[in-house]
Amino acid sequence: MPLDDAWARLVDDAAIFPPGDAPLHEATAAYGARTDEEGRELVGTFVLKDQDLPLVRGFGGPLSVVVTGGAGQLAGPAALCQRLGLDLAGLEIALRDPDDLAGNVRRVVAALGEVEADVPVYVELPHVGNTSSWLAAADEVAAAELRLKFRTGGLEAAAFPAAHAVARWIDAALDRETAFKCTAGLHNAVRHTDPETGFEHHGFVNVLVATRRLFDGAPVDEAVSVLEERDGAAVVEAARELDLAGARRWFTSFGSCSVAEPWADLRELGLVP
Repeated sequence: MPLDDAWARLVDDAAIFPPGDAPLHEATAAYGARTDEEGRELVGTFVLKDQDLPLVRGFGGPLSVVVTGGAGQLAGPAALCQRLGLDLAGLEIALRDPDDLAGNVRRVVAALGEVEADVPVYVELPHVGNTSSWLAAADEVAAAELRLKFRTGGLEAAAFPAAHAVARWIDAALDRETAFKCTAGLHNAVRHTDPETGFEHHGFVNVLVATRRLFDGAPVDEAVSVLEERDGAAVVEAARELDLAGARRWFTSFGSCSVAEPWADLRELGLVP
């Protein structure tokens, strides 16, 4: 039975990134060999860095390419994918000038002249204290019909944004009718405290439910409560009551160095067959 649209292609395989750090050749082989029983339908793109493109000649899957430099490096990976016959499914770039986020987005837009218009471009906005600067940058992303990227974790506690920040980011994206993806820290379905690190991890089902609630007009405070919910049964009940497939128009995917963990969680919670 095909996977429900709420879960299909939800996870972008970022096995080569921390904390997984899988060797590139092992990660690409695992991507191609994954079976339905191992969650093949859950997986969307394979995520790699732009400098890794020459090493994946012949790879047949869709690629999300993380641009490691500034805006001026966007066109190069796109052209290289075309020359190598690779399936470029998306470009991702982090803004590097926190003092001028909106101007930084405009530089990204200006650098996209030679990139095919149908290639999704995700712009990662940093978590900054200046809310007006962040919103101005989100306005520029929306005006150029690009997409947003939210960092939801990392290798230190400070990399995990608070629930109220994530709720405001999602609300801002929806207000601008702008799709977004998340990256880092979302290995598990439900919010929890990692027993080894003590880090507070967001749950990817929490994020999807919060997205749907906000889209349906819920206030941000309600979305914060959804993101902070740790009771798996309560999260599952909410997930079953809502049209989460519709929310995927906005929350497109999240990058994870593990596919096995989110797949196991969904099966344990009874959300997939």
